[in-house]
Amino acid sequence: MAAGLSALTPKPFRPYLSSHLEPKPTPLFHPLRRLQKTVYGVRRKTSFAVCFVLEEQKQSAPQIVNLVEEGSEDVRGSQILIQARVADKLARKRSERFTYLVAAVMSSFGITSMAVMAVYYRFYWQMEGGEVPLSEMFGTFALSVGAAVGMEFWARWAHRALWHASLWHMHESHHRPREGPFELNDVFAIINAVPAIALLSYGFFNRGLVPGLCFGAGLGITVFGMAYMFVHDGLVHKRFPVGPIANVPYFRKVAAAHQLHHSDKFNGVPYGLFLGPKEVEEVGGLEELEKEINRRIKSGMGERHGLFFLFKEKHGSKEEN
Repeated sequence: MAAGLSALTPKPFRPYLSSHLEPKPTPLFHPLRRLQKTVYGVRRKTSFAVCFVLEEQKQSAPQIVNLVEEGSEDVRGSQILIQARVADKLARKRSERFTYLVAAVMSSFGITSMAVMAVYYRFYWQMEGGEVPLSEMFGTFALSVGAAVGMEFWARWAHRALWHASLWHMHESHHRPREGPFELNDVFAIINAVPAIALLSYGFFNRGLVPGLCFGAGLGITVFGMAYMFVHDGLVHKRFPVGPIANVPYFRKVAAAHQLHHSDKFNGVPYGLFLGPKEVEEVGGLEELEKEINRRIKSGMGERHGLFFLFKEKHGSKEEN
């Protein structure tokens, strides 16, 4: 856009008389001559009329269009790159979740089947003599419940006194971003399974009250381990989908409380899992617990919307092709 100065002309400024109404020549000593000079001569001003001619440079328009096109291409390229990275990350997460889900389902199905068969055959053999061993049955089921509850307190103590102390070099992998479907911290699940297997084996192959109690204790440890895996690994850390468990209100509180443990807002509290909300309440963290619950709900909704958007965009591009 160019501008040029075309004209500059001075002319008298007369607010009361037009140019075609100027007074005609009068005699030298006309009586109105003096009055006319005082009215028009003293207040005479000069105004300037400035005219500009605007000339549009047509050559600049293609340059602007080219710049806009280049900018839009850069934006599209960055968006495609971001979408590719997000899709790759989601695919990697799906693969990791599927791998861990297969391992979790196989182990859970195998352990559950073995536990049910062990309970059945143990009492079947015990009843071969014709008498029902009520004391052993009561002891077995009582110890199974007691061991499951006791494991929560054992896990709380071990988490604080061992895993965050002398065994931190192993447990640290659980507090860092995970690379792959497994982590070094998973070794603790195998370590906790050893006493359960030993107790179950001793109680299964022997008769009497003490073997029955040992069998129940091993069964309780096994049940706690399976529940811990689904709630801690599946619900809290989303290593595999857990389905309707995520909608249970108390399990939401459990997941939020354990997330506060990872945030280290209360010096690592809670160290337990299923009684984690109670630990948070004891240190005065109910407000933070409610905030974390709401954050997890919003995060879950945002994740579902993001997956729906990517799914829709992916299938939309396929239909266009």
